[in-house]
Amino acid sequence: MEAKPRSGVRTDEFADHEGVWVFIDQTDGRIASVSLELLGAGRRLADKLNVPLAGFMLGYQIEPLSQTCFEYGADIVYMIDDPVLKNYRSETYMKGTADLCNKYKPEIILYGATTNGKDLASAVATDLATGLTADCTMLDVDPEKRLLEASRPAFGGNIMATILCKNHRPQMATVRSKVMKTLEPQPGRQGMLIHEPLGIHEDDLQTKVLKIVRETGNKVKLDEAHIIVAGGKGLGDAKGFQICYDLAEVLGASVGASRDAVEAGWIDHHYQIGQTGVTVTPKIYFAIAISGAVQHIVGMQNSEFIIAINKDPDAPIHSVATYSIVGDAFEVVPKLIEAFKKVTQGGEAVHV
Repeated sequence: MEAKPRSGVRTDEFADHEGVWVFIDQTDGRIASVSLELLGAGRRLADKLNVPLAGFMLGYQIEPLSQTCFEYGADIVYMIDDPVLKNYRSETYMKGTADLCNKYKPEIILYGATTNGKDLASAVATDLATGLTADCTMLDVDPEKRLLEASRPAFGGNIMATILCKNHRPQMATVRSKVMKTLEPQPGRQGMLIHEPLGIHEDDLQTKVLKIVRETGNKVKLDEAHIIVAGGKGLGDAKGFQICYDLAEVLGASVGASRDAVEAGWIDHHYQIGQTGVTVTPKIYFAIAISGAVQHIVGMQNSEFIIAINKDPDAPIHSVATYSIVGDAFEVVPKLIEAFKKVTQGGEAVHV
């Protein structure tokens, strides 16, 4: 059963390629959150092009996950369900994805910038001889030229570059978690499920999965934090950075940092927020003595409330802040800590 196109008669060079696809990255029957976020972004692109939105999924015993894809915006799910695909391997996933692309010819494919997504996207781009834009922070489409406009920071985060793939199809991009907004799911929404065979046996493969080792230890999960207190180079040194920990302790918040603070050695790189760190979307984000380079802003601009504390009134961080405090962090933050302590101890907050 083949999906029918919706965009009408086309006569352009790539008229045989149609539809927006999202790689549904799943592990042990759980869909990665970034895949659901990309279904939201893909829905917007597909509607602009007047084409179906499809998710494609590879794995073993994964058919029940198709309903989740439909509820989050997919019209079609292409699925290859095979025991050989139980664990991710570049060899098997690339073969399955390339076969789907060669048969159904999508014009755009979006992948989450997960370990599997980045590996698969680069392998598929090589196999299909097409382009790939990595770590995008914005996606749009030109409906007349049918070009994906994939934007990302470039030159160390100093400018935003919009990259086009004019001469090859499919157009492909990887996107980090928390950059795009997930659609509100529609329970019971239906779509078309299309099964395809893999056509590979375990004995045909050059790689074998011998053992899966789960990550252990306490891993920083800034992308799940509700409140983040982040510090930048304006704090001067590691001693100055301590005020971030002091404020975070009062608020029950997580601590984050700009790239400059990390490179100065004040805090471990796991706490870095931005294009080369973690993308976060907390309810409240404190940016303390952070100037606001593009590289940092793209990693936190979707926070619900952004409170910027910086003595430079022209600092770029103020342009994305919900509330700005122009002042010395070493004067402002202790007053905030005092006020929050009064609240948490049942007292009356003071104006600062």
